Amino acid sequence: DSNVLFYLSDAVTQLLEHKEEYIQFGVIRYFAEYFSSVKNSNHILFREYSYIRATPHNRVSFIRVFWRCFRQIGKSGDLLSMLEFRSLLQLLCPDFPVEMVQSAARIALVDDAIDCLMSFSDFLYAFQLQFYYQEFLDSVLVIYHDLLSGKSPNTVIVPTSTSLEQLPSVATEENDKEEQQQDGVEPSTLAQCIDALCDRFKRSHPPRSCMREALEQTDKVSYYSFLMSLAKHETINQTIGALPSKADLLIDPEMDQELDKL
Repeated sequence: DSNVLFYLSDAVTQLLEHKEEYIQFGVIRYFAEYFSSVKNSNHILFREYSYIRATPHNRVSFIRVFWRCFRQIGKSGDLLSMLEFRSLLQLLCPDFPVEMVQSAARIALVDDAIDCLMSFSDFLYAFQLQFYYQEFLDSVLVIYHDLLSGKSPNTVIVPTSTSLEQLPSVATEENDKEEQQQDGVEPSTLAQCIDALCDRFKRSHPPRSCMREALEQTDKVSYYSFLMSLAKHETINQTIGALPSKADLLIDPEMDQELDKL
């Protein structure tokens, strides 16, 4: 499995970079603790952004750790800005990019300005969708803007996960302004293009049934309103497997016990 090789390679790299620190433990104990941390999802703490997004397990682990570390904000009912959420994310990953946080905020806020305040739960589920399915959502955004510009579904170029990596980010402020000035696109047309994308896409994507369901709810759909529907979809949340349902989001007896010890 390529993910096992990825972790083995990283474990060796970390050992060589910090051998003075780890050599006193013994190599066997070091590897045991490394893979134990991977299993327990603690391995992504304070690691670089390229690492925390390198595997599906790392992405799920980061989402889960972010939730558990800052769940108290949700319990207190505080509303935070996009930049404040970015600061929280950078406490766990120092080079976490602002663009990812902006994208999540646009999903959570939909039609509101990006400098509006957000609840922890609204941001968290939007962030989960954007972070876990980033490559797929970037492809959908390319398709969406092609349709918005008036291209026929037959002439829309469906990006692949490989070709998309060669493109610059399309989530620009100019594109956002363009979208706000228009009503959106036909849901059935977007659904047709997304179906073709799923046939070719080599990475994770939300279940097709959930995307079809979201697109059947309206006569016109914008990119971010579509993503907000996906972010709120419980089946997608269960598919990713990082967070509990919204009803249980602020309940974590294990973490409460740890906090009570402090």
